[in-house]
Amino acid sequence: MALRTDFFKALLDNFYDGVYFVGPDRRITYWNKGAERISGFTRGEVIGSHCCDELLIHVNAEGVLLCGSLCPISATLADAEVRDVDVFLHHKEGHRVPVRARVAPVQDAHKNIIGAVDVFTDNTAGMAALQRIKELQEMAYVDPLTGVANRAFTEINLRAKLDEMDRYGWPFGVLFVDIDHFKEVNDQHGHDVGDQALLTVAKTLAGNARSFDLVGRWGGEEFLVALVNVDENRIKALGERFRALIGSSRVPTANGNIRITVSIGATLARPGDRVDTLVRRADELMYDSKKGGRNRVTFRPPA
Repeated sequence: MALRTDFFKALLDNFYDGVYFVGPDRRITYWNKGAERISGFTRGEVIGSHCCDELLIHVNAEGVLLCGSLCPISATLADAEVRDVDVFLHHKEGHRVPVRARVAPVQDAHKNIIGAVDVFTDNTAGMAALQRIKELQEMAYVDPLTGVANRAFTEINLRAKLDEMDRYGWPFGVLFVDIDHFKEVNDQHGHDVGDQALLTVAKTLAGNARSFDLVGRWGGEEFLVALVNVDENRIKALGERFRALIGSSRVPTANGNIRITVSIGATLARPGDRVDTLVRRADELMYDSKKGGRNRVTFRPPA
């Protein structure tokens, strides 16, 4: 029996997907290497904790915390139903990782529920994004701190999209994203934490963008997301999604985690736009978000 148990443990340990078990009290009793890879948390940091502790901090696409009444594991422990869910876990480095998870009950020989298993897969728009990063690195078009496109490549991309819109009528829009109170983060916690905040925002944007969109660092604490094939409703929904996911992320500091938020300006490209007019309009809308209280998205149809 011990040999059989060791065999299955070794099998699960080497799954590429993340796998973890919880008991009926939601205490984590097993955490495989795939879970370590996807979340950044080692087995020693997780085993013995509860899945509802401030660790993975699962949220949905709107940034709503799931660890209370909306927890799929709690629901499965209660009704023994298998659940497939798309959620966003909190990576150890602070950013949000989209995962596709299947939660199933674990039962004894008498059908009594003795726990649950969660198998989760990194749902990042993966290989295309990784290939794009590799290509950009070869062309020196990557921002060295955050790993997303730098301003030079972002401008090239915007010019190409404006040309496509003029030639073929393909719609697109941009989100101008600015970290709220970034100077205070640097002043109060130091530039290392400020750099980590930039990384958290960049990784959350890049990890949750569609594979055919572009995330670039525009300068300082400013990012620009170029979104293809969007209308007014879609660009507002994507902006709100990014805002909520960043707002639910945490940046680690020596004195505990801190929360960061962003203000976003959203606009659609229009005939006759140039890169400077398009970005200026999105920038002005971002400042309207700042004036409106920060941590919000402002959109107005182009005149």
